[in-house]
Amino acid sequence: MSIKSHLLGELGFGTAPLGNMFRAIPDEEAAATVQAAWNNGIRYFDTAPFYGAGLAEIRLGEVLADHPRDDYVLSTKVGRVILDEIEDPASRDLGEKGGIFEHGRPNKVVNDYSADATMRSIEDSLKRLRTDRLDFVWVHDVAQDFYGDEWVAAYESARTGAFRVLQELRDEGVIKGWGLGVNKVEPLEMTLDLDEPKPDGFLLAGRYTLLDHERALQRLLPAAEAQNVDIVAGGPYSSGILAGGQHFEYQKAPAAIIAKVERIKALAEQHGVSIKAAALQFSLAHPAVAATIPGATRPSRIAEDVAAHAETVPAEFWTALRAEGLIAQNAPVPHV
Repeated sequence: MSIKSHLLGELGFGTAPLGNMFRAIPDEEAAATVQAAWNNGIRYFDTAPFYGAGLAEIRLGEVLADHPRDDYVLSTKVGRVILDEIEDPASRDLGEKGGIFEHGRPNKVVNDYSADATMRSIEDSLKRLRTDRLDFVWVHDVAQDFYGDEWVAAYESARTGAFRVLQELRDEGVIKGWGLGVNKVEPLEMTLDLDEPKPDGFLLAGRYTLLDHERALQRLLPAAEAQNVDIVAGGPYSSGILAGGQHFEYQKAPAAIIAKVERIKALAEQHGVSIKAAALQFSLAHPAVAATIPGATRPSRIAEDVAAHAETVPAEFWTALRAEGLIAQNAPVPHV
């Protein structure tokens, strides 16, 4: 069964910022943001042990514990085990994502995609999330941005470990689906080429956005659609640069990206469109995309996301983006 059939709406909530991404967020603010998502009708929540070394899961679990488990959909990730041992969060080797969670918990984070670590990771997540079950489980970050030239070895470890465990759990009805949660297209293409095991969906962050979509359009999205593998589009605001922030790809945005965003913003203003609406609705327009999960750390941002999702964007705006070469000619756009 497809991931989309289990989701309660196409707008979810990504909790990476709740792991103190980029800044230390007070517990009260984090809790209020999750509650705001709930109050605004959002019922799909995605998290991961990696986000602040368990901090995002703990914060999410505290709020969701007050709501009936059957009323929401929950996904987390495997591939990193959080220990009681302490380390300096700023000294972790995170490949291209260095320092991203330096304000998170100091618990030691161990990369491990083996079968045993996958089961332990799930058990630990259930405790932190204060729940008895997960809906989807993604294999986290087996890609170039974290492992460089060693990424294929990390992928192979996951293929023979985590993939098989998750497929068994899915087949036994313990979880509803599994797949990969990554920031790169290539691991997903490799997975679609496997005869076995077969994923149900993917969480692809940052690679199907207004600013970066051509690579995903070439092969991944058509292949996923053909195989009925649903895509959850993570990072629709490209780490914040499309929502008024300064980050792109989890780092300070380079000048070329800032210039491109300014061109998109100018067209958006010309057509009376909010840039958040343009970003969210573009990511959702491809038929392979089942949902998008913007993150937030302030309650007010949630209402903005919901409004952006509901906003009417005129067809002329998309035509203008195409004419200016700001979106690919073959990129689907919303039907108005």
